[in-house]
Amino acid sequence: MPDTPEDSKLTRTKSRWAELGRFLTGSTSRPEDTRLPPGQHLVRNWPVLDLGQTPDVARENWRLDIAGAVEHPTTWTWHDFTSAPQTRKLSDIHCVTSWSRYDNHWDGVTTQDLTEAVQPTADATHVLLTSNDGYTTNLTFEDFTSPEAILAHSWEGQPLPLEHGGPVRLVVPHLYFWKSAKWLRRIEFATRDHPGFWEVRGYHNRGDPWSEERYS
Repeated sequence: MPDTPEDSKLTRTKSRWAELGRFLTGSTSRPEDTRLPPGQHLVRNWPVLDLGQTPDVARENWRLDIAGAVEHPTTWTWHDFTSAPQTRKLSDIHCVTSWSRYDNHWDGVTTQDLTEAVQPTADATHVLLTSNDGYTTNLTFEDFTSPEAILAHSWEGQPLPLEHGGPVRLVVPHLYFWKSAKWLRRIEFATRDHPGFWEVRGYHNRGDPWSEERYS
């Protein structure tokens, strides 16, 4: 029987990294490259990291539930998603496993436009993301609605590859990339925090690369 995400080799390894504080430098800046967070190295490829499952959801079957503390809960189909205002963003990405990749072009719907559509209630303080592989991660409302955050369906002018979270993933470039959930299935606005998959396994609740918020 194959490993479940909870007991997979990757999960065990990364949980051990949290215990050991792997990749931590104790630094808060890199004078030689102010664009690269401490403890990070640049890559030209895009490494693939997941929980050992790759959900393959056809666009015609894709659904995104947007629920919780909102005035207008809804379920978007692919048609709904692509009919929403479309935006292109350029951003760097930083993975907690220490790689960074510069200058990624994304196309999709900004989180600010999504938020405008569903109208979160005044007491919404957090967002919980759920993926089609069962993965979850949490964000503050402010981080989720940051100006550069986007629900991306395309990367470098092409449909987002399946292994990188297609058909739709979140991209929140100012936080470590585990916060940018792949294979997005549900967005729940909440009135309190709900730590996700890695956050309950020793990883930082926010994940700011510039402050090296790798682990709790």
